[in-house]
Amino acid sequence: MTFISHYNSPLGGITLAATNDRLCGLWFDGQKYFGSTLQEETEEEETPVLCRTRQWLDLYFSGKKPGFLPPLHLDGTPFQQTVWNILCSIPYGETRTYKEIAVETARRLGRPHMAAQAVGNAIGHNPISILIPCHRVVGTNGSLTGYAGGTERKLALLQIEHTPYYI
Repeated sequence: MTFISHYNSPLGGITLAATNDRLCGLWFDGQKYFGSTLQEETEEEETPVLCRTRQWLDLYFSGKKPGFLPPLHLDGTPFQQTVWNILCSIPYGETRTYKEIAVETARRLGRPHMAAQAVGNAIGHNPISILIPCHRVVGTNGSLTGYAGGTERKLALLQIEHTPYYI
C-alpha cells in the first residue's frame, strides 16, 4: 500500500508518496513522469514519514537547509540508483554538471566512461524531486537544462539555495 499526501509549496502543488515507512515519491503537480513509481493501490493518509517530509519542505522553502532527511525508498534500476545516490552527495547551494555526474557514475560502476545522456535519463526519472537534488545538475557551461518539474522551478529551487548559476 502506498500512502499519499499533498503539499502546497510556493512553486505549486506537490504530491508526496510513502511506502513501508519510507518516502518513495515527491512530484510537482504536472511534472514529467508524475507518479511513475506509485503502486496501483494508494490511500490518502498523513503517515509519520509524510509529516516528516512536510517539516523538511517547510524548512527548505523558508530558505533554511534542513538538517535531516526523511527515510527514502528508491525504486529503480541499479544504474538509476547509482546516479540518484550521486545526486544526494551534491551539497546544498552547489551544482554539478551532467558530465561530472557521468564521470562519477562511470567511476562507481568501474567503467572507463559513461554517456551524459544516459545519466540525464536517470536524473529525469528521479522519483523524489528536491530531496534527491536533481535541480542541482546543470549543463557544462552552467546553463539550466532539463528538469522534469520545469526549468522555471529549477531556477527557483537554485535561488532558494542561493546557488550561483548561468542562464
